[in-house]
Amino acid sequence: MAGIRRRKPALAALALLLGALALCVPAGSAKATELYHGTNAYKSEKGRWQVLTLPAGFRVNAIHAALLPTGKILLIAGSGNDTAQFAAGTFKTLVWDPARGTDRSAFTLVTTPTDVFCGGHISLPDGELLVAGGTQAYEKLAGTFTAAGGAMTVKNESPQGGWFTLAKGTIFTGPAGRRYRSRVAVTIGPATPRPGRAAVASTAEVWVDAVAPGPASVVTHFAQYAIAGLPAARARAIYGVAEKIDLEKQEYQGTQYSYVFNPYTERYTRVGDLNEKRWYPTLVGLSNGNVLAVSGLDGGGKILNGQNEEYNPARQAWTAQPALTRYFPTYPSLTLTPDGQHLFYSGSNAGYGSATAGRTPGLWDLTGNTFAPVPGLRDPTETETSATVLLPPVRAAAPGHPGSFTAMILGGGGVGAAETSTARTDLVDLTAARPVYRPGPELARPTRYPNAVDLPDDTVLVTGGSSGYRGDGASDNHDARIYHPDTNTFTTVAAPAVGRDYHSGALLLPGGQVLTFGGNSLFSDRQDTVPAPFEQRLEIYTPPYLYQGGSRPSLDGGPSRVRRGTSVFFPAADAASVTAARLIDPGSATHVTNVAQRSVALDLRRTAGGVTLSIPRSAGLVPSGWYLLFVRNAAGVPSVGRWVQVR
Repeated sequence: MAGIRRRKPALAALALLLGALALCVPAGSAKATELYHGTNAYKSEKGRWQVLTLPAGFRVNAIHAALLPTGKILLIAGSGNDTAQFAAGTFKTLVWDPARGTDRSAFTLVTTPTDVFCGGHISLPDGELLVAGGTQAYEKLAGTFTAAGGAMTVKNESPQGGWFTLAKGTIFTGPAGRRYRSRVAVTIGPATPRPGRAAVASTAEVWVDAVAPGPASVVTHFAQYAIAGLPAARARAIYGVAEKIDLEKQEYQGTQYSYVFNPYTERYTRVGDLNEKRWYPTLVGLSNGNVLAVSGLDGGGKILNGQNEEYNPARQAWTAQPALTRYFPTYPSLTLTPDGQHLFYSGSNAGYGSATAGRTPGLWDLTGNTFAPVPGLRDPTETETSATVLLPPVRAAAPGHPGSFTAMILGGGGVGAAETSTARTDLVDLTAARPVYRPGPELARPTRYPNAVDLPDDTVLVTGGSSGYRGDGASDNHDARIYHPDTNTFTTVAAPAVGRDYHSGALLLPGGQVLTFGGNSLFSDRQDTVPAPFEQRLEIYTPPYLYQGGSRPSLDGGPSRVRRGTSVFFPAADAASVTAARLIDPGSATHVTNVAQRSVALDLRRTAGGVTLSIPRSAGLVPSGWYLLFVRNAAGVPSVGRWVQVR
């Protein structure tokens, strides 16, 4: 739904950051006085928000974000939902080192090879970030362009000659000599031979635009197209076909490119292309360390009909998974379950697709491609632009304990630009033999685009969103609440200064704070007449537990790499004060989706010199990768997170 769419650190570093942020807070209002310069008593109950305005030259339309194992923040804009930037080929990625506060040296703009705007991304087990898909073309409304266009299927009927690439700008000639030019290069393989029978033609898809503007180039029926410039032998076997080429609305189009971002070199490296072009895909980690890409719009702007594929980090390659063909709307929220064999689909998604198909919550069995619906969800037609979060902590089953793995869905609205939205939260215990949604407490108001972040004290920060589609009617929600899983209740906390709606997200920081970013309202006034700029300010929430006074617990050393199923000693001078330990995957966020986020409970044993922590065995519960390890005391005050790689 990018664009206008009407259908629908160490303690010292932490202190430096807080000091730098204090220079950026608004002043001169009662709200600023209360929220940003309130008494310690207020902050110890409500917490504190601080606005961060980036230096000129480093302000980006942050749409995707990840916390890197270096402690830096990766903010990806690509073209940033800006057609002028897209046309100019100006694609941006920003790396921010919070330990340096707001100094210009804290920010680095990174060369971004293609428009990864609205692609998918997820951290790999080695700490690199996989980024796949993105934008090949922006949406165009009927009447805003003059050259007819459409999806052209290139077919190759010959099993000879190997792979062949048609360059960008290749001319396809069709009925009555009408000519059409390809927007991008396209590569097609040989046909599949069949002994005694005709070979099965290979296919590839590319978007073409008419060379001559106007309605004369419109073709409303299926037709075949010759490809200019091919050698005679290839010209007999390779051709194009299209259902229609017209002047109707053109949807966003996906790309096939994928990259890994190295957090240490801070550079993108291209890896194997996707089998399907994808825009708005979900990337979800699997128990074997691979990544599954699900859904998205293809290179012609159509939603993929369930064609999913798997990335192998060792081979840096994608493999089609026809045995896992399953249809979902775009950016579906998919959560790996502790058995490592299922993905839970909460119903949350970001939009495009059928208004009915693929929207039922359920458990997707990856071993047999079966799907068991999960009933009980209230307001089931209002899951678009909702959030889903695994409630902290998730815990392995043990003698006398059944384990804990509960998901919560929050808010959402009707399909597309529907005016409806909901304050509903529902919960589902995924350890139950037959999981069923049950009611949770209501949000403060109906809310699309809420962000939900697991905190190291086993609570969840819920913030932002709007009651209307993309903040229509100045409907951004300037409030925040903390959900307490132990009592199934919300408490109201300090309100953020910045509204966040579409194209927003939130991440947990190593210091136990929360970063919010993005926001892309259509309008900035109640009458919906004044276009709104993209929200480029960041805002950081410091929870009440960091205003309790006294010292924070700490880990004074220990390994940076641990193995599942082992017990590991971490020295701690104040071990006697430690009451709990959590491994938290902060994940990576975009479009109010953060499928990797989870907080895992660790059994602990205190000794005079430290704590011994037990790492669960299940790769479904604790997938391989880098986590923040927090310990906390009886007052709920957490340590600074320590980076630990689980293998």
